[in-house]
Amino acid sequence: MHIHILGICGTFMGGIAAIARQAGHRVTGCDANVYPPMSIQLEAQGIELIEGFSPDQLLQFETMPDLFVIGNVVSRGNPLMEAILNQGLPYISGPQWLGEQVLYGRHVLAVAGTHGKTTTSAMLTWILEFNGYKPGYLIGGVPLNFTVSARLGESKYFVIEADEYDTAFFDKRSKFVHYRPRTALLNNLEFDHADIFADLAAIETQFHHLVRTVPGDGLLVVNGEEPALANVITRGAWAPVEHFGHESSNEWSFISQDGDGFIVCQSGKEVAKVTWAMDSGVMGRHNQLNALAAIASANHIGISPADSARALAEFKNVKRRLETIGVANDITVYDDFAHHPTAITTTVDGLRRRVGKARILAVLEPRSNTMKLGVMKAQLPGSLSQADVVFAYGANTGKESLGWDLAEVLSPLNAKEQGKAQAFDDLDALVNAVAKEARPGDHILVMSNGGFGGVHQKLLKAITV
Repeated sequence: MHIHILGICGTFMGGIAAIARQAGHRVTGCDANVYPPMSIQLEAQGIELIEGFSPDQLLQFETMPDLFVIGNVVSRGNPLMEAILNQGLPYISGPQWLGEQVLYGRHVLAVAGTHGKTTTSAMLTWILEFNGYKPGYLIGGVPLNFTVSARLGESKYFVIEADEYDTAFFDKRSKFVHYRPRTALLNNLEFDHADIFADLAAIETQFHHLVRTVPGDGLLVVNGEEPALANVITRGAWAPVEHFGHESSNEWSFISQDGDGFIVCQSGKEVAKVTWAMDSGVMGRHNQLNALAAIASANHIGISPADSARALAEFKNVKRRLETIGVANDITVYDDFAHHPTAITTTVDGLRRRVGKARILAVLEPRSNTMKLGVMKAQLPGSLSQADVVFAYGANTGKESLGWDLAEVLSPLNAKEQGKAQAFDDLDALVNAVAKEARPGDHILVMSNGGFGGVHQKLLKAITV
């Protein structure tokens, strides 16, 4: 079958393309911006890429593709999509295609939640791989224990990062309702994606829909300390529920150890100990919870906590999760995907636990749809409180423009400590300010869910001088 994918260069749709190619299909695709590293990864697998969404590309094929797979970046008015609709050509969303053609009949382990999906999915996938299960997987990032973000796999098991964002312009359900998991991990739940959800209750409803798809002999692994998830489970659960959390009242709990390692407890009994590798890139209590959830999920398919702990001792985190980009003049520059205040809080806390009293210079770009809408702006100062100095960037023009005053929002940080936070609308000015402030022994933590104008390398260059 010839599949043509619209929006192919996103992590999720690129993963679908790779899996479809591994399944033996001819795969082509297009996107508005076809560029490395995704373009290189796809072309290396024999996937032909076309720049843009011009309907003229339909004339390039000797025979019309059998199916068009549509990413949620595509909306009505997209010229290629309009041509597909006008010509009555067959199309399907990425999540639906994946659910019907790849996940059907397999034991799906789905990792859902506002935060930590990518890291927890990578942990769970590595636990299965380490223990010989040869799973398929699709993760919204590049797990460093593997070379690619998605693969078909060689067994009945498939681990998927289960996103609550909507499926496509023609299917406004969350992506994860298409996956039909047998093991569903609900990691946490907060308000996010303000561009598509009116409030937290609307997201809870989507999680309820996911819970309704889990079979009676499946398992729900649920964070027992999240009120929103308690609301979801109260609305109905038709599969057994095992809770995890800090408190020993949960089915799964943990005891922190030095170096961010921890003891795993099941029903109050110590059953394993996790010790991270020095180069794992894993730190913070949030990652202890992520790992605990992965261990509980793997236990459902017969992998003991002790065997999971052995796997996690060799786990390496995902790219862009407190990833060290470089060191110059004894100043370390990190990259992290954090963009929601809760994620920013846990990221800064994780780094603080590692570096102790050394200075942390936080460099932030609040560019997610939720942040640009200003829904979470009041929480931003608190999320950055553990940083020593804060530099934030917000463009005043163009599609990346914030609709609110960044300097004003960060002003509470300056009320407590004059000069702690600065806001910039010029990237070069921000880089110069950070370079002027930084001194040997500092840690520069860059946080954004985008490319941030290549600021990481600009900073390394500036502090080298």
